[in-house]
Amino acid sequence: MIMKKRALVSVSDKAGVVEFCKGLADEEFEIISTGGTAKVLQEAGLKVIGISEITGFPECLDGRVKTLHPNVHAGLLAMRSNPEHMAQLEKLNINTIDIVCVNLYPFKATLAKGADFATCIENIDIGGPTMIRAAAKNYQDVAVIVDPKDYNKVLEELKNGGVTLETKRYLQYKVFAHTAVYDSLISNYLASQLGITFPEQVTFAYEKAQDMRYGENPQQQAVFYNEQFIRKGSLSSAKQLWGKELSYNNINDANGALELLKEYGSTPAVVACKHANPCGVGTGDTIYEAYMRAYNSDPVSVFGGILAINGVVDGATATEINKIFIEIVMAPDYTPEALNILEGKKNIRLLKIEDISARREASALDMKKVYGGLLVQQYDESLIRGEDMNLFKNKASVEEITTPSGKKRKSYGLGVVTDRMPTAEEVEALLFNWKVVKHTKSNAIVIGKAGRTTGIGMGQTNRIWAAQQAIAHAGAEAKGSVMASDAFFPFPDCVGECVKAGITAIIQPGGSIQDEASVEACNAAGISMIFVGDRHFKH
Repeated sequence: MIMKKRALVSVSDKAGVVEFCKGLADEEFEIISTGGTAKVLQEAGLKVIGISEITGFPECLDGRVKTLHPNVHAGLLAMRSNPEHMAQLEKLNINTIDIVCVNLYPFKATLAKGADFATCIENIDIGGPTMIRAAAKNYQDVAVIVDPKDYNKVLEELKNGGVTLETKRYLQYKVFAHTAVYDSLISNYLASQLGITFPEQVTFAYEKAQDMRYGENPQQQAVFYNEQFIRKGSLSSAKQLWGKELSYNNINDANGALELLKEYGSTPAVVACKHANPCGVGTGDTIYEAYMRAYNSDPVSVFGGILAINGVVDGATATEINKIFIEIVMAPDYTPEALNILEGKKNIRLLKIEDISARREASALDMKKVYGGLLVQQYDESLIRGEDMNLFKNKASVEEITTPSGKKRKSYGLGVVTDRMPTAEEVEALLFNWKVVKHTKSNAIVIGKAGRTTGIGMGQTNRIWAAQQAIAHAGAEAKGSVMASDAFFPFPDCVGECVKAGITAIIQPGGSIQDEASVEACNAAGISMIFVGDRHFKH
């Protein structure tokens, strides 16, 4: 039996397949094909052998069974260097298959369209993965192509005597990467359908978006991967309008700014961020007013920082931004005047994120890689326990409890725990700054007024240092500000700093065994304090 050169071609993505098959025909390959692919090739004037001519069996079950047959898989898996394999093929009258060109049913595209469960299941490919895995296992004898980008490389090597072993091994790798991603999409979809948030086994699929010039430091190589489905309001959905490529640190810092910006919804807001920490946040009636408040919060730290803006950047705002060096501006849009002004600076990057205020999808998970493992959690979507804004108006319950050592102390519920109630303006300021401290690295203290921060202390190893840092940054602006703490006060020393600085109200989770001492210190100074329950550590 004389073995003929044969290629099996069956693709969902038909881009470039006609040209590829014409190239195969020029190299005297017979082309085997199925269903829609065969029709496209025949309409292009190519001679095609239908899959049923190979299997001796009709395609059936609405196309679910086409290539699942020994005449196909023996031709793929037979090792040409094994005399017994080749003798068996001759005895069974089965021809080898030397090239497989297959890409799988569009499961990802089907999900993206929001198809129902039955449609999604019908778009799980069975024969395709089986063929490409078989071909990839027998890589030394079969070249298997799953990516149209590889068509030209294979054709060029065929013209020069044959596909090299090096290329076949590369194509083999691409097959198993492709099927791993494909299967992860399916398994994660099925888990979501069953309401399983944290499966016993999990894989995540990502696609390379860009190679970075370097990582966190120049001696580290890095890349940026997108999730398989672009999330609304994320950096993956951004369109870069101006400036050089984003760096590793740019993306990390910008993400921190975006997460905080989303807390303010449709209220005009500007977040200035540096090293993934906010350095100034402002809201206002206009984007211009919000920017000026954010800038004036910390004019020193904002230099070289990142701006996240939830409204259209106009000429007046762009003029102010242009007075200092800013790495990145992110906004839903820019006026032509603003673009003209901002593009006058070579080193600024301008990103357009149309749905910048979109909240995170419920299925999104927060992940942190550690050496040898992966930490996965739900995102911190809460703001105040039960979102109960009455906590600012109601007195907290107080009861006396006995500690294990026999001492008696007061235990406070949620709400206002001090004698003095906060004013309406203080409540507005407390809520504003509570949103900021939630997105500031722990230990974190934020002080500010209604619509703007005045000082931020972040990433300290004890809370008193964070408080002192925030107050020092605020300077004279600390007087009349309020304070937000991402976790409880372990001691009343932070209250002491508030008294010296002229801070009038404090918001914190509460829950320390020293709560009573902090409450008494506030009462003595006439400071209002609110316990809200949930802490917001950010590490």
